[in-house]
This record gives sequence, structure tokens and C-alpha cells, in this order.
Amino acid sequence: MEKFLEYLQKSEKIIKTIDHMTYVTFPLIKDKKILLKILLETKTAITNCINSVLQYEYLYKRIDLYKNPKTNLRTFVEKCASRYRITQKEISLILELFEIEEKHKQSSMEFFKDGKIVILSENMKTDAIKIEKIKEFLDTAKSVLMKIKKKF
Repeated sequence: MEKFLEYLQKSEKIIKTIDHMTYVTFPLIKDKKILLKILLETKTAITNCINSVLQYEYLYKRIDLYKNPKTNLRTFVEKCASRYRITQKEISLILELFEIEEKHKQSSMEFFKDGKIVILSENMKTDAIKIEKIKEFLDTAKSVLMKIKKKF
């Protein structure tokens, strides 16, 4: 099977799982670990969507791929996103999600307060992420997946 289809299938499976976690599991359990898992898996799903597009476009020789993931992300944003009708708002949400995930990786501590995940950075700066924002990221992932599937 083509690599771009594998990425797409992985993404679809992850999105179904995190959708259930967001709307069924989390309201019952209310555990910050589930929210963090949803956030990280949403990033993984979007990454798989992006990789799928990049592989497809590379297969048809429309773009070049690089070893550097940031360069490939830039290629996706500049050359591929418009072809798949991915809006500027969706791109900015994707970039925001990637930034939050990077802060999470580098953070020394996270905690759950008033229905929000609070990420504490090295310099004691805090970032709070509400469940509504996580749902917005999930909706973006679903939208991007649907747009890519339509194009393929």
C-alpha cells in the first residue's frame, strides 16, 4: 500500500479514538492525563495528515522532501495547503498546536486547574489550555482529514 494512504488511515483511526476520548471518556473521568493525551494525539493525527499530503505530492513530483521536519512543514504550508483548501485559520491552529506540544515537551510541570491544563515552563511562565481549545484542535484535525480524503 502507498505510504500516503497508510498515514491517512493512521490519522483517521487516531481521530476516531480522540473524538471518543474528548466527548465521552473525559466528561466522565475528568483526568488531566486524558486531556494531555488528547492534545498529543491530536498533534500526531495532524502530523500524519500532513505527512500523507507530503508523500502524495512527492509521489507526483510536485514537491521535494527534506530530512528536516520544519522545512517539510513549511513546504506543506506554502505549497500544499491551498491545493487541499486548508484555510489560513486551520494552518494557524495547527501551528499553535505544534507550539503547545513543544512547550509541553520542554515543561517541567503540568497541572489541572478549573477545567484547564496549565503548562509551567522553565522560566515559570504559564500557558493554560481549556477543553474548548482542545475541541477546536480536534475539529481542525477532522476538517483537514476530510479535505485531504476528498482530494485523494
